Amino acid sequence: MNIIQLSERIIVNKDWATLLFVMAIAVVALNKTIFSIRFNEFIKLGYSDKYNKVYKDTNNLLSWFTISMFVIQLISFSFFILLLLSYFNYTKVDNYITYIQIITFLFVFILSKFLIEKIIATVINSESLVDKFNLIKVNYRAFLGFVLLPINIVMYYNFWPIKEVFFIILSVFLLYNLFTYYFLVKTFQKIILSKLFYFILYLCTLEIVPYYFMYYWVTKN
Repeated sequence: MNIIQLSERIIVNKDWATLLFVMAIAVVALNKTIFSIRFNEFIKLGYSDKYNKVYKDTNNLLSWFTISMFVIQLISFSFFILLLLSYFNYTKVDNYITYIQIITFLFVFILSKFLIEKIIATVINSESLVDKFNLIKVNYRAFLGFVLLPINIVMYYNFWPIKEVFFIILSVFLLYNLFTYYFLVKTFQKIILSKLFYFILYLCTLEIVPYYFMYYWVTKN
């Protein structure tokens, strides 16, 4: 007599992720079409700083191109965090509730940090310098989010259970951020030296402590 064993069929709904990926790709395609020259310079940020020199006006912080690429950054970073958490069994890779929580937390964190920087910059009379700092940081991190987007797509639909992949991406992210600060120091060397105390205070309070507390909060909760 044959024994029939029934196994539960798990259906994973990834429609919401597909929709977000399609939207992100559509935004990239739109930017490439409308801002073709700017987009071509933007994608060279991995090895050239020409983009930062050409589009150095702080008004670019609120331009359509910068804002739309920031949205791509939010989507990419949030998906990567979701993949990382699912790999360590903190959540499911198709859990859209967790994704909403992640992207909301990231948005609030970045916006709060930006507003605090603006307030401090106004107090110490360095608003113009901080705006230039923020523009360069936004550009480099938007580029990182742009590069991370196709990697997220591949990892989401063909999940690689390889710990080394995550550590390589995290290491690249860390090195890229160090490169960003190196470029900032190199570009504004004279101004930084004249206000060295404020610059060190800025790094400690707004660039190191917030990320430490975010890491502490995530690991403890």
